[in-house]
Amino acid sequence: MAVLDVEGLRTYYKTLRGDVKAVDGVSFRVEKGEATGIAGESGCGKTTLALSILRLLPSGGKIVEGKVVFDGTSLGDLTNEQLRKKVRWKGISLVFQGAMNAFNPVYKVGEQIVEAIRIHEPDVSKKDAWQRAGDLFELVGIERGRADNYPHEFSGGMKQRALIAMALALNPKMLIADEPGTALDVIVQAQVLKLMRELKEKLGLSMILISHDLSILAETCDKMAIMYAGKVVEYGSVYEVFKEPLHPYTQGLVGAFPRLKGPRTKLSSVPGSPPDLLNPPAGCHFHPRCPFAMDVCKKEEPPLIQVGSKDHYVACWLYPGK
Repeated sequence: MAVLDVEGLRTYYKTLRGDVKAVDGVSFRVEKGEATGIAGESGCGKTTLALSILRLLPSGGKIVEGKVVFDGTSLGDLTNEQLRKKVRWKGISLVFQGAMNAFNPVYKVGEQIVEAIRIHEPDVSKKDAWQRAGDLFELVGIERGRADNYPHEFSGGMKQRALIAMALALNPKMLIADEPGTALDVIVQAQVLKLMRELKEKLGLSMILISHDLSILAETCDKMAIMYAGKVVEYGSVYEVFKEPLHPYTQGLVGAFPRLKGPRTKLSSVPGSPPDLLNPPAGCHFHPRCPFAMDVCKKEEPPLIQVGSKDHYVACWLYPGK
């Protein structure tokens, strides 16, 4: 049974020039205990997708169509108050981008975790909340005594770990992490990714990891969705997407991924720039940058179809009806 099922989700931002179609008909599912990665260039809709799931969109953003079902409940049928009490933090917890600026600098880190616990669980005493905060710190590899420190006393890696600890404060079933390696050096980034893998196994968490860095998703996730211009253009297991990328955009991303083994070659890149989502191109949005573009690509939008294995899908006219 899927813990999260997203069907035909469309999220637009209203501007003076028109609607920005940030998420434009996205469908995917996350099974229990599974980690799904969302990859793509900046501006493709990854973060908006995460915010749409929990209805945390900024001013001007609106879900215009689609369905999000979490643990058997349609989140679109819940009020904001029901979402706050039953789903946000308790069911699905979100680790936002920018751990460096995530904590209030004038409060101790432990106090901020204690506050989050007691707001959602008012029956928990302050003493018990501090005990839980210490336990969470130990869970993510930080000495429990450091909960009494201020954010400026933490390194970047420790702030990221503390942010993950806060996200786990109410024992959620699902964790969404938006760019968990941002602003971290590669060694600390590897430590954070190792921590997330361990937490997934230890706590049985379902996870969504959002990143433009394919290496992060390759090390951590079971499945991967590739987004382009607000749409999922390829979806499948991490192994299949890396071993046999089908969509030309995915092929370009994988081709730009450096490899440690084999002869040294010049890294390729995807030519051109992402489209303006106020006025995206007709047909397949990728066709202006695609080396295999055909006439049909310029006129008709390709559906996401199953190709090969039962869990590999691609939206491309190069694979009609396979």
